[in-house]
Amino acid sequence: MAALTHNVPRADVTAAIAKLMDNLVNIKDETGEFLLRLEDGRVIDTKGWAGWEWTHGVGLFGMWRYYEQTGDAGALAIIKQWFEDRFAEGTPTKNINTVAPFITLAYLYEREPDPRYIPYLDTWAEWLMAPDGLPKTEEGGFQHIVYNDENPGEMWDDTLMMSVLPLAKIGLLLNRPHYVEEAKRQFLVHIKYLFDKKTGLWFHGWDFNGRHNFAEALWARGNCWVTIAIPEIIEILDLPVGDAFRTFLIDTLAAQVKTLAETQDESGLWHTLVMDPASYLEASATAGFAYGILKGVRKGYLPRHYEAVGIKAVQGVLANIDEAGELKQVSFGTAMGDTQQFYKDIALTSMPYGQSLAMVALAEFLRTYI
Repeated sequence: MAALTHNVPRADVTAAIAKLMDNLVNIKDETGEFLLRLEDGRVIDTKGWAGWEWTHGVGLFGMWRYYEQTGDAGALAIIKQWFEDRFAEGTPTKNINTVAPFITLAYLYEREPDPRYIPYLDTWAEWLMAPDGLPKTEEGGFQHIVYNDENPGEMWDDTLMMSVLPLAKIGLLLNRPHYVEEAKRQFLVHIKYLFDKKTGLWFHGWDFNGRHNFAEALWARGNCWVTIAIPEIIEILDLPVGDAFRTFLIDTLAAQVKTLAETQDESGLWHTLVMDPASYLEASATAGFAYGILKGVRKGYLPRHYEAVGIKAVQGVLANIDEAGELKQVSFGTAMGDTQQFYKDIALTSMPYGQSLAMVALAEFLRTYI
């Protein structure tokens, strides 16, 4: 086992997770700077806990993974209360990112079957699948619709985490194999257009209209969704050794992680543009990489020597959690950029996904003490 396991008491890791969880549910946008104001007058709070965006979906996922390993009653209560409160308010408009919370709801239903959850899981998954639901790109890709832009003809690397994983999990839960097959197809078409053959990393997006990868940004957080999503889909579908789809995904992950191992900063973090050391170091992506790499090693998808990379990333994450439980060095939600400079100029601020990605990374790290 890597040396860091013996240098950090397990109690320190669980204490850091507790601080992250407290910060996550109490975070507020004090200035209104990070509110998303839509043309129809709606104001979307992407930062506070009482909202419904991908940021909250990732937060719920992080808490669920921690709850799975520890049985922490506080984490479970926060998850259940979030759904109770949001359902009482009414669901938001459907887009790629607002599907993100439903993977956690599917896991929650598995543990505590509640008939009230089924209509939500059914309706939102059907929207992803239906011809008159989520628009599709050429070759049937999930068009990356968000609150303030329909992004016609565009596929983004975030989509696998935000919508495709929930679809696969709901497909198994509701016994709808065509959902599972569609989820598999989405992984394949996204790999086809977003995978950079030179580096093994992923471009942020692809535009079928202009036939280009925008700024050709090898953006760290976008890449981390892939590092998470590939081990997750293999586990969710319980793909057997020798399965061609499983092998293809593992090869894709290994190509990415090879370059990540070569570009990791001495601090354990990665730059927000992975291949550009002039871009700032970014901790939320690092936490996502740590989770995916450590889980990939644990599950046997990646060679054991990559565990040291994941543990070094955890060390970098721990060094950036302050006393209030905020993960520092986190970039704000990032739209598609047309220049590399666009990514370098994204502001750093406390965000729910920073805390939750740190939480999920540390929860996976706890496995190394066993």
